[in-house]
Amino acid sequence: MKGYFGEFGGAFVPELLVPPLQEVEKAMNDILPTRQFQDELADLLNTFAGRPTPVTFCPTLSRELGSNLWLKREDLLHTGAHKINNTLGQALLAKKMGKTRLIAETGAGQHGVATAAAAARLGLECVIYMGANDVERQAPNVQRMRLLGATVHPVPTGTATLKDAINETLREWLSSQQTTHYCFGTAAGPHPFPTLVRIFQSVIGAEIKQQLKKLPDAIVACVGGGSNAIGMFHPFLEDKDVRIIGVEAAGTGKPGCYHSAAINLGTPGVLHGSRSLLLQTEDGQILPSHSISAGLDYPAVGPEHAFLARTGRVEYHMANDAQALAAFHKLCATEGILPALESSHALAWVLENRDAFSPGATVVVNLSGRGDKDMDIINAAIAASNKMESENAQA
Repeated sequence: MKGYFGEFGGAFVPELLVPPLQEVEKAMNDILPTRQFQDELADLLNTFAGRPTPVTFCPTLSRELGSNLWLKREDLLHTGAHKINNTLGQALLAKKMGKTRLIAETGAGQHGVATAAAAARLGLECVIYMGANDVERQAPNVQRMRLLGATVHPVPTGTATLKDAINETLREWLSSQQTTHYCFGTAAGPHPFPTLVRIFQSVIGAEIKQQLKKLPDAIVACVGGGSNAIGMFHPFLEDKDVRIIGVEAAGTGKPGCYHSAAINLGTPGVLHGSRSLLLQTEDGQILPSHSISAGLDYPAVGPEHAFLARTGRVEYHMANDAQALAAFHKLCATEGILPALESSHALAWVLENRDAFSPGATVVVNLSGRGDKDMDIINAAIAASNKMESENAQA
């Protein structure tokens, strides 16, 4: 069925949103595959975003792990994360559709920054909706968005995080669809967004295939909504000898804690126009999500990930806040690379499960973004840890 991945996907939206979604789907089918569009996008990705990104070997961690650890360096892209792959694609598509304005949601702020940058480059107006809690904990990214010409609207409702920002952006699209394209940031939402975002992000996996001399034994990525992961995974789905691993955020990891592990701990339901796996009560009320990384703080996952989990082609695991923080510090100290806290979850699972890989195995972790944006969170975590150590010593 169109727009579905097995039982997951679809477009569960108000009737007023059907026409703009159909318009996006038509553009995806008719405009996106043309040589002119592909050539323009390739030029933008090369000369503006900085593609191709390298794969970096990690000699120190590889010796410790007993396997060959490589990082796909999406953190080296303009604006600091994989998000620019998708926003340049959607902004260019919007311009070809005759739109003059982009709206977008953002959690960690990277998608908001990337949307603002793409809009500025292509001469489009830009409005970003961001949960009020995320505005506070990702203040540097908010400043970057505004410097790039975007208007940023904090969303104070609900849990004031990514879920609520998406709600508000969808509401705005209802009234502004004639001039506006909703630049959806992750591989979730109603059809055709999961497919559209995956198409633009698949450059990640395609480049890895070109850059390595042979297929890796395993590829690993963090999973929130799931755009960096699906972009890495999709080109490898038919390569049965490649182990594909997604890592969700387990929160504190303590029993009963809030987390963002919709695949491992969620149930099927509908959120933001798509049927997928959600964090919800027995009567369908969405539960609060949590992750130390704002970009993983989402109570659902893209429908293609839910499908890949059900089929067993991709294995999905969890890493908690403390493990992600430890992996962050480890990569900084051993390899001189500052990872985003989102990517640190993927690295954490590899570090915590080194016996899951055979000696000498080639393992590629998608370093989906850089950690500059997370320094306030990191500093707060260090201060809290120091305070706890001091209190324990005094006791």
